[in-house]
Amino acid sequence: MTVTQSFVELKTATGEMRCSVIRPTLKGEFPTVIFYSEIFQITEPIARTAAYLAGHGYVVVVPEVFHELNIIGTVLAYDDVGKDKGNEDKFTKPLSDHDTDTVAIIEWMDKQGFCNGALGSFGVCLGGHLACRAALNPRVRAGACLYATDIHSSTMPAGSKPQTIDLLGNVEGELMFVWGRQDPHVPLEGRKLLYNKLNEEETIFTWHELNGQHAFMRDEGERYDPELASICHRLVIDLFHRSLR
Repeated sequence: MTVTQSFVELKTATGEMRCSVIRPTLKGEFPTVIFYSEIFQITEPIARTAAYLAGHGYVVVVPEVFHELNIIGTVLAYDDVGKDKGNEDKFTKPLSDHDTDTVAIIEWMDKQGFCNGALGSFGVCLGGHLACRAALNPRVRAGACLYATDIHSSTMPAGSKPQTIDLLGNVEGELMFVWGRQDPHVPLEGRKLLYNKLNEEETIFTWHELNGQHAFMRDEGERYDPELASICHRLVIDLFHRSLR
């Protein structure tokens, strides 16, 4: 189905946050997915992925994940300068502030006539971590976490709440993890640590490891693998069709 895009600025506990909202043009009520971006914020590849998902019958909300640390509308380039700024922001903003961002999106969603109240989370890289983190909220029925960084290492500042890996027993919905086996950001030992923790906590989850580099879904740059990206798109859509409909 065709989609339409708009922007909304939400009040959060740490300031105004702009979100891109992509939803079907068809009238009706649809499940909502919060799509958390990489450290570069809402780049063109992120926007295209959001539109792809929305076209399958979802309201997709993409927040500017570092809204407190940048001018509204900031998009970082896929270069060393953008990477350095994005990583600086990642290690500055505590996870507890991402939690309150999620709450603000849920409160907004509950007021929209085109949202039916069913909620999922989705993210890549940093966003994969934030999608997992969002699933700690009982409103989130399913979280798709693609090559999620820093969960295994607990290297992001947590703020007023524990690290994500220490809270996995609180997830009530279903998680899905997808990894690139050649991803240096989450090596084998890190994946084993997280896998074992999920099992110890009896979290409901599925686990997929593919032969790809970090960010292999990003349809820009040398790491892009279209075939693996197609597999992941299908996995994500299947998860949300099953859990949110």
